[in-house]
Amino acid sequence: MSSPAHTYPGTTDPKIFSLLGLLSANPLLVISGARMARHIGVSRTTVWRWVGKLRALGVQVKGHPRTGYHIERAPDVLMPAAIRRRMSGTTLARHIYHFFIIGSTNDVALELGQAGEAHGALVLAEQQSAGRGRVGRAWHSEKSSGIYMTILLRPAVSPMQAPLLTLLAGLAARDAVLDQTGLACDIRWPNDLLLNGKKIGGILTEMNAEPDRVHFVVIGIGLNVNHAKMPAEIESIATSLHIETGHIYSRVELLVRLLHHLETYYQRFLHEGGAPLVARFAEVSSFFRGKRVRISTPTETYTGLTAGLEPSGLLRVVREDGRTEPVLAGDVHEA
Repeated sequence: MSSPAHTYPGTTDPKIFSLLGLLSANPLLVISGARMARHIGVSRTTVWRWVGKLRALGVQVKGHPRTGYHIERAPDVLMPAAIRRRMSGTTLARHIYHFFIIGSTNDVALELGQAGEAHGALVLAEQQSAGRGRVGRAWHSEKSSGIYMTILLRPAVSPMQAPLLTLLAGLAARDAVLDQTGLACDIRWPNDLLLNGKKIGGILTEMNAEPDRVHFVVIGIGLNVNHAKMPAEIESIATSLHIETGHIYSRVELLVRLLHHLETYYQRFLHEGGAPLVARFAEVSSFFRGKRVRISTPTETYTGLTAGLEPSGLLRVVREDGRTEPVLAGDVHEA
């Protein structure tokens, strides 16, 4: 099993996943603490402490006095080995950094990029304490309920093409949700996935670049999967797959599907440019053309009709005075 090229403080000890794997492989068997300690090479006290960590994630580990532990149902923990195995043959997720809790997966990925981490490195968190969206907004990251990930890419493209990377991430996330749930999300340019008019996912793309070339890009993707409810302050604008359908979904399965679609779109982008992405966005987004929208920028707010995308991925809007211009930065909402 390949290991990360760089270390990062706070990553999950791989032996915790060995413990979880042992319990998951024997779901009806009570396994003694001593046996688990021998199997993974730690003390019984460490086993006890790690069982507590797994329970805090929602893994149903039942303890039996003087006999040991067993797992009551298969856990939905984003186990790196399982993800890496299913991504074999792709350029993504060869190195995976997993955290039980971290401030922001994008922050970690940016630091790893600066340290020289290779293309395709994946940062995962079961929970974020300081998840963020565009322009510094907070992103609600409930423990073990969503997908909170950042992928590090090193594309040989110009910074002008960066909006296309946000576009392809949104398309990949949409396709993954459709594959697993049958639900067709709308995409609100540039980075929101919507179900029934409410947000279920968002994308935050950040890059390290010079004027003529990109050194690396980190794409953060947050998906609300198994949240039973949203905080009161956002429940009118945000939802989850579980809230919309009543079903519980495998986060591992959804993540793997997302990564495979991301790889497909990324490779097509490298070989064919942005045209296929723009064409696909036109097929699946109600915001592509003819949508009356309100644009809020740091300097003004105005309304207009969407008029497709620029080849670079920027949204074109026909303003009230008839001028057609691209949206360089700003929030887009249906007017």
